[in-house]
Amino acid sequence: MSNSKAELRAKALAARDALSEKKRTAAAAKLAKRGLPFPLLPGSIVSGYSPIRSEIDPLPLMKALAEAGARLALPCVTARGQSLIFRIFHPNDRLMLGPLGIPEPSPAASEVIPDIMLTPLAAFDRLGHRIGYGAGHYDHTFAHLRKAKQIVGIGLAFAAQEIKAVPALSHDVALDYVLTESDVFDFRSSEVAHSLRG
Repeated sequence: MSNSKAELRAKALAARDALSEKKRTAAAAKLAKRGLPFPLLPGSIVSGYSPIRSEIDPLPLMKALAEAGARLALPCVTARGQSLIFRIFHPNDRLMLGPLGIPEPSPAASEVIPDIMLTPLAAFDRLGHRIGYGAGHYDHTFAHLRKAKQIVGIGLAFAAQEIKAVPALSHDVALDYVLTESDVFDFRSSEVAHSLRG
Protein backbone atom coordinates (compact mmCIF):
# COMPACT_ATOMS: atom_id res chain seq x y z
CA MET A 1 0.00 0.00 0.00
CA SER A 2 2.68 2.52 1.01
CA ASN A 3 4.60 1.68 -2.16
CA SER A 4 1.67 2.49 -4.41
CA LYS A 5 1.04 5.69 -2.39
CA ALA A 6 4.69 6.64 -2.89
CA GLU A 7 4.42 5.90 -6.61
CA LEU A 8 1.21 7.93 -6.94
CA ARG A 9 2.84 10.79 -5.02
CA ALA A 10 5.92 10.73 -7.26
CA LYS A 11 3.81 10.70 -10.43
CA ALA A 12 1.54 13.56 -9.29
CA LEU A 13 4.52 15.64 -8.14
CA ALA A 14 6.24 15.08 -11.51
CA ALA A 15 3.08 16.36 -13.26
CA ARG A 16 3.05 19.38 -10.92
CA ASP A 17 6.77 20.06 -11.41
CA ALA A 18 6.29 20.01 -15.20
CA LEU A 19 3.94 23.03 -15.16
CA SER A 20 5.42 26.26 -16.46
CA GLU A 21 5.89 29.33 -14.26
CA LYS A 22 3.28 31.11 -16.37
CA LYS A 23 0.70 28.33 -15.78
CA ARG A 24 1.41 28.37 -12.02
CA THR A 25 0.96 32.11 -11.74
CA ALA A 26 -2.23 32.04 -13.81
CA ALA A 27 -3.64 29.17 -11.70
CA ALA A 28 -2.96 31.01 -8.41
CA ALA A 29 -4.63 34.15 -9.85
CA LYS A 30 -7.69 32.09 -10.91
CA LEU A 31 -8.09 30.67 -7.40
CA ALA A 32 -7.91 34.19 -5.95
CA LYS A 33 -10.43 35.57 -8.45
CA ARG A 34 -12.91 32.74 -7.85
CA GLY A 35 -12.55 32.82 -4.05
CA LEU A 36 -14.14 30.26 -1.75
CA PRO A 37 -17.12 28.15 -2.84
CA PHE A 38 -19.18 29.39 0.13
CA PRO A 39 -19.77 32.75 1.87
CA LEU A 40 -16.91 33.81 4.14
CA LEU A 41 -18.10 34.74 7.62
CA PRO A 42 -16.54 38.05 8.78
CA GLY A 43 -13.60 37.49 11.10
CA SER A 44 -13.10 33.85 10.00
CA ILE A 45 -9.56 32.63 10.55
CA VAL A 46 -8.16 31.18 7.33
CA SER A 47 -4.86 29.33 7.49
CA GLY A 48 -2.83 29.04 4.33
CA TYR A 49 0.69 27.74 3.87
CA SER A 50 4.08 28.91 2.64
CA PRO A 51 4.42 27.21 -0.76
CA ILE A 52 7.42 24.93 -1.14
CA ARG A 53 8.73 23.11 -4.20
CA SER A 54 6.12 23.52 -6.93
CA GLU A 55 3.00 23.90 -4.75
CA ILE A 56 0.26 26.20 -5.98
CA ASP A 57 0.73 29.59 -4.31
CA PRO A 58 -2.14 30.33 -1.89
CA LEU A 59 -1.05 33.93 -1.23
CA PRO A 60 -3.18 35.65 -3.93
CA LEU A 61 -6.26 33.81 -2.56
CA MET A 62 -5.27 34.59 1.05
CA LYS A 63 -4.88 38.30 0.24
CA ALA A 64 -8.32 38.32 -1.45
CA LEU A 65 -9.85 36.63 1.61
CA ALA A 66 -8.15 39.13 3.95
CA GLU A 67 -9.69 41.96 1.90
CA ALA A 68 -13.07 40.22 2.38
CA GLY A 69 -12.63 40.27 6.17
CA ALA A 70 -10.73 37.04 6.97
CA ARG A 71 -7.94 36.89 9.54
CA LEU A 72 -4.97 34.96 8.13
CA ALA A 73 -2.76 32.37 9.79
CA LEU A 74 0.11 30.11 8.76
CA PRO A 75 1.06 26.67 10.11
CA CYS A 76 4.12 26.06 12.27
CA VAL A 77 5.66 22.60 12.50
CA THR A 78 6.29 21.30 16.01
CA ALA A 79 7.47 17.69 15.54
CA ARG A 80 6.89 14.80 13.14
CA GLY A 81 3.63 13.05 13.95
CA GLN A 82 2.41 16.06 15.94
CA SER A 83 -0.40 18.48 15.14
CA LEU A 84 0.62 21.72 13.43
CA ILE A 85 0.01 24.94 15.32
CA PHE A 86 -1.19 28.11 13.61
CA ARG A 87 -0.08 31.69 14.16
CA ILE A 88 -1.63 34.94 12.93
CA PHE A 89 -0.03 36.20 9.74
CA HIS A 90 -0.22 39.43 7.71
CA PRO A 91 0.94 39.29 4.07
CA ASN A 92 3.76 41.80 4.71
CA ASP A 93 5.05 40.04 7.87
CA ARG A 94 8.64 38.85 7.86
CA LEU A 95 8.69 35.09 8.22
CA MET A 96 11.37 32.88 9.72
CA LEU A 97 12.44 29.39 8.67
CA GLY A 98 10.85 26.63 10.74
CA PRO A 99 12.44 23.25 11.57
CA LEU A 100 11.68 21.86 8.08
CA GLY A 101 13.03 24.96 6.34
CA ILE A 102 9.51 26.24 5.60
CA PRO A 103 8.80 29.95 6.28
CA GLU A 104 6.64 30.40 9.41
CA PRO A 105 5.41 33.34 11.50
CA SER A 106 7.52 34.39 14.48
CA PRO A 107 6.84 32.59 17.79
CA ALA A 108 5.71 36.03 19.03
CA ALA A 109 2.66 35.91 16.70
CA SER A 110 -0.60 34.88 18.41
CA GLU A 111 -1.57 31.22 18.23
CA VAL A 112 -5.05 30.57 16.79
CA ILE A 113 -7.26 27.68 15.67
CA PRO A 114 -8.36 28.22 12.06
CA ASP A 115 -11.95 27.97 10.84
CA ILE A 116 -10.77 27.16 7.31
CA MET A 117 -7.54 25.33 6.47
CA LEU A 118 -6.13 25.79 2.97
CA THR A 119 -4.10 22.62 2.56
CA PRO A 120 -1.26 21.78 0.18
CA LEU A 121 -1.12 18.29 -1.31
CA ALA A 122 0.78 16.04 -3.68
CA ALA A 123 -2.30 14.35 -5.18
CA PHE A 124 -6.06 14.10 -4.68
CA ASP A 125 -8.99 12.03 -5.92
CA ARG A 126 -12.70 12.70 -6.43
CA LEU A 127 -13.61 11.38 -2.98
CA GLY A 128 -11.67 14.14 -1.24
CA HIS A 129 -8.72 11.98 -0.24
CA ARG A 130 -5.30 13.56 -0.50
CA ILE A 131 -1.74 12.35 -0.57
CA GLY A 132 0.63 14.65 1.28
CA TYR A 133 4.36 14.22 1.69
CA GLY A 134 4.14 11.29 4.09
CA ALA A 135 4.70 12.94 7.49
CA GLY A 136 0.99 13.03 8.33
CA HIS A 137 1.05 16.63 9.63
CA TYR A 138 -2.33 17.60 8.17
CA ASP A 139 -4.08 14.32 9.08
CA HIS A 140 -2.92 14.69 12.71
CA THR A 141 -3.91 18.35 12.72
CA PHE A 142 -7.43 17.81 11.36
CA ALA A 143 -8.03 14.91 13.76
CA HIS A 144 -6.73 16.92 16.73
CA LEU A 145 -8.34 20.29 16.01
CA ARG A 146 -11.71 18.90 14.93
CA LYS A 147 -12.18 17.64 18.50
CA ALA A 148 -12.43 21.31 19.48
CA LYS A 149 -14.29 22.83 16.52
CA GLN A 150 -15.55 22.17 13.01
CA ILE A 151 -12.80 23.12 10.56
CA VAL A 152 -13.34 23.27 6.80
CA GLY A 153 -10.49 21.55 4.97
CA ILE A 154 -9.81 22.89 1.48
CA GLY A 155 -7.10 21.35 -0.67
CA LEU A 156 -5.43 23.67 -3.18
CA ALA A 157 -3.95 21.99 -6.23
CA PHE A 158 -3.34 22.15 -9.94
CA ALA A 159 -5.76 20.07 -12.05
CA ALA A 160 -2.71 17.98 -13.11
CA GLN A 161 -2.52 16.58 -9.55
CA GLU A 162 -5.83 14.72 -9.75
CA ILE A 163 -5.45 10.94 -9.68
CA LYS A 164 -8.00 8.15 -10.07
CA ALA A 165 -7.93 6.89 -6.47
CA VAL A 166 -5.91 7.56 -3.32
CA PRO A 167 -5.31 4.38 -1.29
CA ALA A 168 -6.77 5.92 1.89
CA LEU A 169 -6.00 4.48 5.32
CA SER A 170 -8.22 4.73 8.41
CA HIS A 171 -6.26 7.69 9.84
CA ASP A 172 -6.36 9.65 6.55
CA VAL A 173 -8.74 12.60 6.81
CA ALA A 174 -10.79 13.50 3.73
CA LEU A 175 -11.01 17.14 2.62
CA ASP A 176 -14.27 19.08 2.35
CA TYR A 177 -13.26 20.73 -0.94
CA VAL A 178 -10.46 20.78 -3.48
CA LEU A 179 -9.97 23.91 -5.57
CA THR A 180 -7.96 23.80 -8.78
CA GLU A 181 -7.54 26.38 -11.54
CA SER A 182 -10.41 24.76 -13.48
CA ASP A 183 -12.64 22.99 -10.95
CA VAL A 184 -14.34 23.24 -7.59
CA PHE A 185 -14.79 19.83 -5.97
CA ASP A 186 -17.28 19.68 -3.09
CA PHE A 187 -17.00 16.46 -1.08
CA ARG A 188 -19.40 17.27 1.74
CA SER A 189 -22.46 15.59 0.23
CA SER A 190 -22.77 11.82 -0.06
CA GLU A 191 -22.91 12.14 -3.83
CA VAL A 192 -19.68 13.86 -4.74
CA ALA A 193 -20.57 17.07 -6.46
CA HIS A 194 -18.24 18.28 -9.17
CA SER A 195 -18.76 21.60 -10.83
CA LEU A 196 -16.70 23.16 -13.57
CA ARG A 197 -16.18 26.88 -13.04
CA GLY A 198 -13.57 27.57 -15.71
